[in-house]
Amino acid sequence: MSNIKITASAKLNLHLCIGDRRPDGFHDIESLFLALDFGDTLRLETLPDAAGADTEIHMDWRFPDGLGLAPHLPPEKNIVFRAVSLFRSHTGYDKRLRIKIEKRIPLGSGLGGGSSDAAATLLALNRLASSDKNGLLNRKALAEIGEALGSDVPFFVYETAAAWVSGKGEQVQPITLPDEFSNLSLLLVNPGIHSDTARAFRLIDEYRQAVPRQSLAGSGSFSSDTLLNILASSPQNWPFFNDFLTTFEDPQYLPHSHFHESGFAHYSRIISSLREFGADFAGLSGSGSTCFGIFLHKSRAKAAKKLLLKHWPCIFETFCLHINR
Repeated sequence: MSNIKITASAKLNLHLCIGDRRPDGFHDIESLFLALDFGDTLRLETLPDAAGADTEIHMDWRFPDGLGLAPHLPPEKNIVFRAVSLFRSHTGYDKRLRIKIEKRIPLGSGLGGGSSDAAATLLALNRLASSDKNGLLNRKALAEIGEALGSDVPFFVYETAAAWVSGKGEQVQPITLPDEFSNLSLLLVNPGIHSDTARAFRLIDEYRQAVPRQSLAGSGSFSSDTLLNILASSPQNWPFFNDFLTTFEDPQYLPHSHFHESGFAHYSRIISSLREFGADFAGLSGSGSTCFGIFLHKSRAKAAKKLLLKHWPCIFETFCLHINR
């Protein structure tokens, strides 16, 4: 038998611009992804041929108080199970497996937990399936498998600390973060809401039908040089935005939306509090539900966490994975 332990890091969307809906039903995006020193842990173990099911998955929920657990899903709907099935179909890998997932990334939180678990599974299987330390398939091939599982999976497959992500998520351009990032502290604040990504995209489409196009945020593109210069500057000066947040905060949209039901009222309060308590930049990751604050000073982050815990029980203090793994 063989076994592998692998970390599935969470991600943060420091910037997220949503394009129009494509004919295939997806939306083009332009986004700056950051990998975080916070995530799930997966343990994969090969089993003897007579050990039972081809793939056993065991969930070890480690959510903090204030976050409910996910409803039980049949194995075939678990993204890790689907990742194993796709890897088997592409490679012929037929070893029986037991997979234990220590789940820390909240579900529906905009932190890419499911996608990261799927990518970690593909990476671990790739090593188990080959005696070559480089694995059976190259990264590009694994990313193409991952793309069928979710738009965020390719980013995690490439195991980069940061990347400019475009297309529907399959175009990943790694970025070397400035040294200044090693000194930044991050607070992740989750209001205990499960964000439905598909519904959030539907609300964006409704908004764009109801509100004149010129009221939308401008292009979210940055050249490579411009992006690196921005990242090297103080977070207070960053021009980054999240179209989900800017859309649903638009007063013109409120009559057309389920604003207060969708959680965006909570997000606005959290982001305002983060700024009030000293965050140098604050925003929303993905379509929610996790808000984040970036602090130049660790002491301010700790003080802000103490104040925010009076109102929001699910707060994680972390930092960027500055060095590529």
